[in-house]
Amino acid sequence: MLVLGIETSCDETAAAMVRDGREIVSSVIASQVPIHKRFGGVVPELASREHLDKIVPIVEEAFVRAGIEKDNVDGIAVTIGPGLIGSLLVGVSYAKAMAFALNKPLVGVNHIEGHIYSVCFENPPVEHPALALIISGGHTNLFFVPNPGKYKVVGRTRDDAAGEAFDKVAKLLGLGYPGGPIIERLAREGDPKAVEFAIPRMGDKRPDFSFSGLKTAVQKYVRACRGGLFSKDFDCCRRRRVQRRVASSLARSR
Repeated sequence: MLVLGIETSCDETAAAMVRDGREIVSSVIASQVPIHKRFGGVVPELASREHLDKIVPIVEEAFVRAGIEKDNVDGIAVTIGPGLIGSLLVGVSYAKAMAFALNKPLVGVNHIEGHIYSVCFENPPVEHPALALIISGGHTNLFFVPNPGKYKVVGRTRDDAAGEAFDKVAKLLGLGYPGGPIIERLAREGDPKAVEFAIPRMGDKRPDFSFSGLKTAVQKYVRACRGGLFSKDFDCCRRRRVQRRVASSLARSR
């Protein structure tokens, strides 16, 4: 079975041809980072306009790279949520129109469920029961998966997601957007023990996550030190510690 997948839930326009649920025949992605960078985050209206501009050439390129004609696909899958409503509308509308024109079945896909099963592309099939940790953009969730298609939320963030924490800390430090890759790159030069930040713990002992406290701790630290002079090495150490604390919070839920 050959399926065309379309994704427009946030700030990337993507299309892929997948055979039998495991083989990626082609994959094309258009990033919007240059568009949103000067705002320090995704602007929903701009995101939806970019999807409108990019979705046709991106889908066409997916077919070209796969060497497949449109009539040869067996079905179309499209992200229906969660995500930015305007961005989702672009993808869903396009997928509906294509499915109608080609007389092909259309399947709506949950964004988070897609993340869970994306591991199947480069790994052996998932053995159930399983635990799934989702760390993507504004989502940080831990799911118990007893059987395929069945999910129970075990833990979730109570405030910021991990990605949001990186972006906000990067903004505090004047590093730019998106914050995660920048902090990761700079943190390699630092000492994780140079600056101490606490690992958030839930009072009710639930395996939930919390990252807003880490952002506040960094903010207070920056304000306290703003009058002094930082060396490049010490600044990198601070970023390394932020990265380690986010990772430790995620690992604690296991």
